[in-house]
Amino acid sequence: MAWTEISISVTQDDAALAELILEELGALAVTLQDDEDNPVLEPEPGTTPLWPTVQVRGLFERDTDRERVLAALGAVPGAERPDRFRWRNIGDRDWERAWLERFAPMQFGRQLWIVPGGMQIPFDPNNIEIRLDPGLAFGTGTHPTTALCLRWLDSQEVRGAAVVDYGCGSGILGIAAALKGARRVVCVDNDQQALEATADNAARNGVSTIIECCTPQEYQRELADVVMANILAAPLILLAPRLLAALRPGGLIALSGILNVQADEVLAAYRAGLLEAATQTEQEWVLIHGRSDPETPGAPRE
Repeated sequence: MAWTEISISVTQDDAALAELILEELGALAVTLQDDEDNPVLEPEPGTTPLWPTVQVRGLFERDTDRERVLAALGAVPGAERPDRFRWRNIGDRDWERAWLERFAPMQFGRQLWIVPGGMQIPFDPNNIEIRLDPGLAFGTGTHPTTALCLRWLDSQEVRGAAVVDYGCGSGILGIAAALKGARRVVCVDNDQQALEATADNAARNGVSTIIECCTPQEYQRELADVVMANILAAPLILLAPRLLAALRPGGLIALSGILNVQADEVLAAYRAGLLEAATQTEQEWVLIHGRSDPETPGAPRE
């Protein structure tokens, strides 16, 4: 298969946002490189590159809609300047194999593991393994926002619950909930490729009968015990009435894709609908989680 790569030149402060947007768009791989093309070193956990400007590169299939990618990257400061972007086509190569060489099983909390195809972890009857296809692996747990959600989910009791995963990407959160015993999971995304990835990954993990995939337009609101949304701050704010209205009294909500500087604004959009709200952080990213009032619905209807 042939590939195309987009690179965007951003400031150090904006690199994390550009990286997340490319992952949300379905990039097979995202890399950071000094804008002066110096050798790339893998940052230590909790650190960011020291370069003043950074090239954030996303690898996509050749027929990817470039206008859609550019529109999404418009959220990055300075993206209105066309000289910030570069496209190049890349010859066929075994990118999945290269991805597997870098990606090892990862544990989140006590039970949840993400395990690439062909890899194994030591047997433990308490382990819950999520197996992913590297060819459709956007949302693999490597990004802090996904890791925050998985660790939060690991700590929750969802057996028998109805769950909504809004902005599902690879379906990783919904699949994790299904494997933990949720009775029904609705995975929502406006990207058809994401819905296909979710369906494929659900089948791989044996939870196809539990997971339903749909677009936002097809989504029929029903009260859920758990609502999760790992997207970006701006759409989270716009979606607050819809997501809160989907939450049953006493239900749980987890929101991620939020930078530290955006957390207060997102909290303000949801606080009125929640009896409790708290945050967790990793690097520059925040997870907001809370519970609606158990006595009365916590949000106005759409």
